Amino acid sequence: MLDVILRHCTLPDGRRDHDIGIEAGRISVVQPALQASAGQEIDAAGQLVCPPFVDAHFHMDSTLSYGLPRVNRTGTLLEGIGLWGELKPLLTQEALVERALAYCDWAVAKGLLAIRSHVDVCDPRLLAVEALLHVRERVRPYLDLQLVAFPQDGVLRTPGALDQLTRALDLGVDVVGGIPHFERTMADGAESVRLLCELAAERGLRVDMHCDESDDPWSRHIETLAFHSQRLGLQGRVAGSHLTSMHSMDNYYVSKLLPLIREAGVAAIANPLINITLQGRHDSYPKRRGMTRVPELLAAGVEVAFGHDCVLDPWYGMGSADMLEVAHMGLHVAQMTSQEAMRQCFEAVTAAPARILGLEGYGLAPGCRADLVLLQARDPIEAIRLRATRLTVMRAGRVVATTPAAVASLHLPGRPQQVSFQH
Repeated sequence: MLDVILRHCTLPDGRRDHDIGIEAGRISVVQPALQASAGQEIDAAGQLVCPPFVDAHFHMDSTLSYGLPRVNRTGTLLEGIGLWGELKPLLTQEALVERALAYCDWAVAKGLLAIRSHVDVCDPRLLAVEALLHVRERVRPYLDLQLVAFPQDGVLRTPGALDQLTRALDLGVDVVGGIPHFERTMADGAESVRLLCELAAERGLRVDMHCDESDDPWSRHIETLAFHSQRLGLQGRVAGSHLTSMHSMDNYYVSKLLPLIREAGVAAIANPLINITLQGRHDSYPKRRGMTRVPELLAAGVEVAFGHDCVLDPWYGMGSADMLEVAHMGLHVAQMTSQEAMRQCFEAVTAAPARILGLEGYGLAPGCRADLVLLQARDPIEAIRLRATRLTVMRAGRVVATTPAAVASLHLPGRPQQVSFQH
């Protein structure tokens, strides 16, 4: 006898009317018409069941702080950085923990059960680091939180930042971060990439750098990041986040750059909601979209994920922890409207970021952890189109969130009185 069976599921790869059997927190069997009983049965009624959503790029130390100490009047990246600098001295560990836990609640309700969050290490107190390490342990039973030591103000530009970053790693932060384009010079940016990649190699850690978050086509630190990834044998453990300068680079240079990124095993993480909002601010018309070249990266064989980046913080006054909203924006900005491309956008918020984060036991195969989301949609494309309701969210075979189906009932003259449809 199994613990749980989900009946009549549609799977992301198109298989229909399959049952998923769960035992001891793991998927034990996936097949049609499973002849078994269970302590709990859930009828998916032909709706889509997928592994949980994964956010490859977020800032949980700043989330839900919108309006503190004041609102970003221009909505620009640089004013947001300045605002965060004003807020940092006012932060308390209690408030950081409270906001982060509240966001994790939002995430679970949306089927988002794994988040990679950058945490600023440029505050000598490391308040945010200690707060999010505490949160990581608090949410571990229901959410995987991976932390990146992120020198927001530049690891070379800020006195003591390299030492603080190292201390953060000693405390248990998981990933080495960086922001080379924010260093004082291009040379300093390149040097920061070298230092940080060598630090990661020494410690056997992954790397995730804010890289070339700029409209400047000459911001080319992704090339340096790929070089050192190859040199140090870090293939498969490095990600470049944002990469927005690639949107403005000339095609000839990009034709050389893409194979280098692929050969170096560097992943790309785009942040559609924020890239489309913050980039191109110096343009009149035509305005650049700003998001990196997602279709071209995918075609070159590069692993690509989407991140939410910000929710209600100094940089972005919107957001709701909904990775389908992120996929929806990415689809439109990148003009990924073929059937295959739309499915790639769904993968960019599920399986692709799971691989980038190195999540173990992720997926729908027997032996995978029974982390599942039942969506009010018939396939991944419909899920993106509707930003589908998460009917049931499971962690290790246990239901952790439910949401009623989204249905509208119309009462119109000359029409049937109880016409219901999903919206």
